[in-house]
Amino acid sequence: MVDGHPDQLADHRGEVYSTETGEAQQHDALGDLPAGLTTEQRPSGDHSWSGSGWVFDAELHAKRLQAEAQAQRQQIDVERDRRIDAGVEFQGVMFQSRATDRENIAGAAQLGFMAVVAGAQTDDLRWSSPVQDFAWIASDNTLVPMDAQTVVAFGKAAAERKQALIFAARQLKDME
Repeated sequence: MVDGHPDQLADHRGEVYSTETGEAQQHDALGDLPAGLTTEQRPSGDHSWSGSGWVFDAELHAKRLQAEAQAQRQQIDVERDRRIDAGVEFQGVMFQSRATDRENIAGAAQLGFMAVVAGAQTDDLRWSSPVQDFAWIASDNTLVPMDAQTVVAFGKAAAERKQALIFAARQLKDME
């Protein structure tokens, strides 16, 4: 009733949508919708409000695609790093390969190379210390004896594994 006379009012009670964000919200008043609301659901995040309806917006579409590509690149980096840190297999044995492990492997490989240059022989497990055989601890906590040549090959294998994962991740990021 308006001034004692019946008046028919629009009924948009229920779910309506923001023309700014497209997000749904509840509306519970009779009458015309306030500015900034519509009964039309936004078709996608690639649409913007034109003042009278939702229209495809190429700029929003490009921004969304760019954001999705960036998120995908970040997911690839996370998976690459997880795989780099997950271990390296060498001669059928799994070894740890976190950052400190890789640093230790590289250091041991450098010492092994110096020993080879100095004349360390194949199968000589005492190339690093004359009183103790050289061994590396595997992921399962077993000791794996290694001569200097094997330690150099181990270091090379660990570096190649990391490089292969980095290049594989790059290749994935370059794909559409």
